[in-house]
Order: sequence, then C-alpha cells, then structure tokens
Amino acid sequence: MNISAKNYKLISCVLFASFVFAPVGRTSAGGSERGAQQSVASAIRVAPPAPVFDDNARRAELAARRNKIAERIGAKGALVLLSTAPRIYTNDVNYKFRQENNFYYLTNLNQPEAKLVLLPGGANVREILFLPRRNPSQETWTGRMYSPEEAARLSSIGEIWEETEFEPFMQALRSRQAYRPQPEKILLSSRTTTPPTSGAASDAANYETLFAAAAKSEAALFMLTSTNANAQNAESREYRAEQLLAAAWRKEPNGFTVQSAFPIFAEMRLRKSEMEMRLLQHAVDITTEALGRAMAVANRARWEYEIEAEVQYTFKRRNADNWGYPPIVGCGANATTLHYEESQGRVAAGDLILMDVGAEYNHYTADVTRTFPINGKFTSAQTDIYNLVLAAQTAAYAPVKPGGTFAQVNAAAVETIKRGLLKLGLITDVNSNQHRIWFMHGTSHWLGMNVHDVGSNATKFEPGMVFTIEPGVYIRPDALDYLPKTAENERFIQAVRPAFEKYKNIGVRIEDDVVVTADGYRNLTSALPRATNEIEDFVRRASQELRAARMTKRKDETAKLNR
Repeated sequence: MNISAKNYKLISCVLFASFVFAPVGRTSAGGSERGAQQSVASAIRVAPPAPVFDDNARRAELAARRNKIAERIGAKGALVLLSTAPRIYTNDVNYKFRQENNFYYLTNLNQPEAKLVLLPGGANVREILFLPRRNPSQETWTGRMYSPEEAARLSSIGEIWEETEFEPFMQALRSRQAYRPQPEKILLSSRTTTPPTSGAASDAANYETLFAAAAKSEAALFMLTSTNANAQNAESREYRAEQLLAAAWRKEPNGFTVQSAFPIFAEMRLRKSEMEMRLLQHAVDITTEALGRAMAVANRARWEYEIEAEVQYTFKRRNADNWGYPPIVGCGANATTLHYEESQGRVAAGDLILMDVGAEYNHYTADVTRTFPINGKFTSAQTDIYNLVLAAQTAAYAPVKPGGTFAQVNAAAVETIKRGLLKLGLITDVNSNQHRIWFMHGTSHWLGMNVHDVGSNATKFEPGMVFTIEPGVYIRPDALDYLPKTAENERFIQAVRPAFEKYKNIGVRIEDDVVVTADGYRNLTSALPRATNEIEDFVRRASQELRAARMTKRKDETAKLNR
C-alpha cells in the first residue's frame, strides 16, 4: 500500500500504542487492577493517588499568602493582579487556559477575565475579587463559570464585584475618589449592610490612608510589570495587559508610583509550604511513572514519538494538568541538542535515548531527565560518558544544604566534568573553558510553578527551596566544525579528534529535583534508577514484566471470547 511518510508514522504510532499501552498498577482513582497487570508495579513505580487537602486548611493558606503580600506592600500601597488572557492556537481556537501563576498562587482560581485588588490600608475592605457574571448562553459554548459562592469557597475572598466594575474602580482610584458599586454589581460581600447615613463615610474610610499617601505622592501601585525602562518599552510576552495598564498610570502624575510585584512573589514562592510540596511531589510521582513506563517500552519503538506517546499517555491517565514544558525525547545524535522537541527521529537499538520530561499538576511542575540505552545495555563508550555525568551530579549534591548556593553546586559539577573530560581526552586543559564545548549549560535552576521558576540564582539555600541538579555532556557530531579557525583551536582539534570520534553522537544528562531540608536535602526523584547497573536491571525487569502482563491479558481476552 502506498502511504505517505507522515501517515506511515501516524499508523505505526497507533499500532505501537495499542501494543504496549497496557494498564499497569493502581488506577487513577487509587484502586487496584487485577491479575498480571499488577506485576510491572514491582519495577515501575506507579504514581500514588493525588493529594487531598482539607478545604479550611487550603483556604487558610491562601489567606495567609495574601496577608503576607499585604504586609510587604504596606498601607500606602495597592496590588493589582490580572487573570491571564486566553492564548490563541489558530484563528478561533485557543490553547487550553492556564491561569497566571501569581494570580493562582493567591486565589486558586483558574478562569479568565478575573482581577484581584489588595488594599492593605483599607478600613473595612482589604481585598476585592472582580469576577465575570455567569452567562448561561456563553457557558453553553465554553463551559461553566464560577459562581460568586464557588469563587469565594475556592479563594476565601469574601468581597466579589462584577468584573465590569474594575475599570471605573481604577479610574476612581487614580482620581483619589472612594468607590462603591451599585448593589446589583456586588456579587458577594463579607460586609454587613451599613446604615444609609454612614455608607459614604464608611467607603471613604476604606481609602483614607491610601489617598492621604497619594496626596503626598507617596502611594504605590504594585503590578506584575518591570520597573526597568528598557523592559517597559519592550513588549512583554506574558504580561502585555499589565504593561499597558502600568504605562497608562505612568503617563500623568496621580500620586502613585508603579512598582514591580515580581520580587515580592519571587521571595515568597521560593520557599514551598507543606501543601505545595505535596502537589510538587505528585507531579514528580506522575513523571517518575511516565519515565519508568517509557524505559520499559523503548526497545519496542521504531520512532521517538512512540516513546513520547507513552509519557503523554501516563500524564493524561494520572490526571496531570499538562506537561510543564514540551517533552524532550532524543535518540542518538538528537540527544546532543539540549531542547530537542521534534521527537521525529528513528530509534536504533544501540543508541542512548535522553528523555527530559515533567508533568504539571495543579500548577506545579516536575523536571526530570534520564538517559538510558534503548536495548538495555550500555556500551563501553556510553558508560564512560554516563559515569562522568553521574560523578558530576553526585559531587553537585555536596553543597546542597542551608547556606549553599547555585554557584557552589555548579562549581562542584564543573570541576568533576573537567577532570573527567581531560581523562577521556576530550579537553587538553582543565584551567580553560574548553569544557564548555561539551557542557554548555548551568547545573541548576529553581523549580515550582514554572519549570524555570522565580528567584535569584544568588540566593542562599533555605529549607523549602526546590531546584534541579542536571549536569550533562553532549558530544555533538558537528561540535568541532564551527570552532573559530585559529592555530590554538587547530591544535586542540588535532589533540581531541581520537576521543571525539570515539564518543561523538553521545548525549547524556541526568536531572533530579531536590528540596532543601534543615540538615541537607531530600531527592524528590529518588525512585528512578541512576547508576548504569541500576538502569540496566530496571529496563530488563520492567520489559519482562510488561511482556508477561501483555501475554496474560491476551490469554484472558481469548478465554472470554471462547466462553
């Protein structure tokens, strides 16, 4: 049959999925599945049920976060957060909506067109949620919207006004005029009804401190926008609406200076609460299962996208929101491209495959990388590079404790990699930057609501901070071709050429997620094998058990048909 290459890949992916996507272990609801399907659980760690939180405790944590933000802003400031806008996929089709991180961090609300205002100096209203009024006609097309009561239950915010009131509220704020909507525009209020004679005075009292500061040009409007002039003039990829609002406020003197709220949120989000850690660990657990399953079926795949499909299937099956970043699944030379996202390469039995994937659950994302041989057995050359990266990662763990820094973590990894590359013949001088040809990225980044999360890289480690440790070595097949044509480089190329020919097309990265504890760290991804013998043993056992589970399933299905 004459079919296109694209259709051939699609058909082969479907056939591969039907061949290997056998349910294994615990169901998404936490129950157990029967028969031999459970056997793979002895090799693959099935993600446990999702964490469940007490509603009162969850709402109390949200309120505590807003209170802490209010303390930082002070009585002379106001905070304005905007829900993110839906992002267009094409024409009239949007991507799945994902709320802006900081808005979600303070509200737990995942709906567009909402706004949050904090007024720390308010006498009787300190926080206002602006929410679109429910529209049954619109909900017919796009799904249920929050009712005021639902929004209050999720966010613990008791003052909710119709979203159309946001613009007149901001205009009144700029003009230093007390604002209170008409009763029909107040969707929900935690305030008791005030007597008619005292309502206006009550509203004025709510803004008294803020407006007094504005009269002296001492008031501040905190937003998610930069205070850097160059950044103000550049169009923001994520915060365009905030940028426009801030620009409008800066045009005319109004007693308010626009200040960036990013540093406040960055400082808070760096330190994860117990509740956040449970969400993040669940994202890691889903990712651990996905990688385990992918390692078990890789030797049956013909294309990289078939292996990626196992990851995506597991994410969806365990009810992850999405991936935290596009999966990286690179076999052979593709593993030497850091952000290789195409997954269109052939899978060869003798190659290594590098998989960098992370599930996102309830706005928290994992970020894990494993590199393993397709056929389950490392070659001698692959072992050399892999063990060098493993040694670098092991060395990088030493500074991970309160008071440590990213600089120390990176220095430990780089020193190990330099010595190893010299020993393998891939560099000639450990006191130079030659190693950057083969290890060109940093060792760590913060992790949380973003895969590259907020926070300064100069911050000293404290308990509750979460980050990655991910050294790598990438022997790109064209790495030597693009070095500047100098006498020094020619000597370098001649010296390392034999080693380069031995190791070219090998790319290895090992990445784990850690949280700093009072006396060191805890590895959130410790359930995945790291050492070469552990990986070889895991691939062998998981593949065998998957094969046995599949055969048992077929026998059961055949027996049912013959009844």
